[in-house]
Amino acid sequence: MSRQTRPPPPPRLPDVAMHTRHRFAHNLGQARLKKGLSQADLAARCDLHRSEISLLERGGREPRLGVLVKLAAALGADLDALLTPPDAAASR
Repeated sequence: MSRQTRPPPPPRLPDVAMHTRHRFAHNLGQARLKKGLSQADLAARCDLHRSEISLLERGGREPRLGVLVKLAAALGADLDALLTPPDAAASR
Protein backbone atom coordinates (compact mmCIF):
# COMPACT_ATOMS: atom_id res chain seq x y z
CA MET A 1 0.00 0.00 0.00
CA SER A 2 1.58 3.27 -1.08
CA ARG A 3 1.16 6.44 0.87
CA GLN A 4 -0.12 9.45 -0.95
CA THR A 5 1.74 12.63 -0.20
CA ARG A 6 -0.43 15.51 0.75
CA PRO A 7 0.39 19.11 0.00
CA PRO A 8 1.45 21.06 3.06
CA PRO A 9 -1.39 22.79 4.88
CA PRO A 10 -1.85 26.51 4.23
CA PRO A 11 -0.09 28.76 6.72
CA ARG A 12 -1.94 29.27 9.96
CA LEU A 13 -3.40 32.72 10.40
CA PRO A 14 -0.91 33.75 13.10
CA ASP A 15 1.99 32.95 10.69
CA VAL A 16 0.41 35.02 7.93
CA ALA A 17 -0.28 37.86 10.35
CA MET A 18 3.31 37.73 11.62
CA HIS A 19 4.68 37.84 8.07
CA THR A 20 2.48 40.84 7.25
CA ARG A 21 3.48 42.57 10.48
CA HIS A 22 7.19 42.26 9.69
CA ARG A 23 6.66 43.35 6.08
CA PHE A 24 4.81 46.43 7.34
CA ALA A 25 7.53 47.11 9.92
CA HIS A 26 10.23 47.04 7.24
CA ASN A 27 8.26 49.22 4.83
CA LEU A 28 7.39 51.73 7.55
CA GLY A 29 11.01 52.18 8.56
CA GLN A 30 12.14 52.51 4.93
CA ALA A 31 9.42 55.06 4.11
CA ARG A 32 10.25 57.10 7.21
CA LEU A 33 13.95 57.16 6.39
CA LYS A 34 13.26 58.02 2.75
CA LYS A 35 11.33 61.09 3.96
CA GLY A 36 14.22 62.01 6.26
CA LEU A 37 12.09 61.80 9.39
CA SER A 38 13.10 60.64 12.83
CA GLN A 39 10.77 58.39 14.79
CA ALA A 40 9.91 61.39 16.95
CA ASP A 41 9.07 63.50 13.87
CA LEU A 42 6.78 60.83 12.47
CA ALA A 43 5.17 60.28 15.86
CA ALA A 44 4.43 64.00 16.20
CA ARG A 45 2.83 64.10 12.73
CA CYS A 46 0.59 61.17 13.69
CA ASP A 47 -0.17 62.25 17.27
CA LEU A 48 1.53 59.11 18.60
CA HIS A 49 4.35 58.52 21.06
CA ARG A 50 7.80 57.81 19.63
CA SER A 51 7.84 54.44 21.39
CA GLU A 52 4.76 53.43 19.38
CA ILE A 53 6.63 54.11 16.13
CA SER A 54 9.58 52.11 17.46
CA LEU A 55 7.33 49.16 18.34
CA LEU A 56 5.70 49.26 14.90
CA GLU A 57 9.05 49.40 13.10
CA ARG A 58 10.32 46.41 15.08
CA GLY A 59 7.19 44.39 14.34
CA GLY A 60 6.31 44.33 18.01
CA ARG A 61 2.76 45.52 17.53
CA GLU A 62 0.06 45.36 14.87
CA PRO A 63 -1.19 48.84 14.02
CA ARG A 64 -4.86 49.69 14.26
CA LEU A 65 -6.53 50.83 11.06
CA GLY A 66 -6.67 54.45 12.22
CA VAL A 67 -2.94 54.41 12.94
CA LEU A 68 -2.24 52.91 9.50
CA VAL A 69 -4.19 55.73 7.87
CA LYS A 70 -2.35 58.39 9.92
CA LEU A 71 1.05 56.88 9.09
CA ALA A 72 0.31 56.65 5.38
CA ALA A 73 -0.90 60.27 5.32
CA ALA A 74 2.12 61.52 7.26
CA LEU A 75 4.47 59.69 4.89
CA GLY A 76 2.57 60.64 1.74
CA ALA A 77 2.21 56.94 0.95
CA ASP A 78 -0.63 54.63 -0.01
CA LEU A 79 -1.61 51.97 2.52
CA ASP A 80 -0.78 49.43 -0.17
CA ALA A 81 2.83 50.66 -0.29
CA LEU A 82 3.19 50.04 3.44
CA LEU A 83 1.79 46.50 3.20
CA THR A 84 3.30 45.28 -0.09
CA PRO A 85 6.43 43.13 -0.04
CA PRO A 86 9.46 45.26 -0.98
CA ASP A 87 10.29 43.22 -4.09
CA ALA A 88 6.70 43.50 -5.38
CA ALA A 89 6.63 47.26 -4.81
CA ALA A 90 9.86 47.69 -6.79
CA SER A 91 8.46 45.80 -9.78
CA ARG A 92 5.51 48.16 -10.19
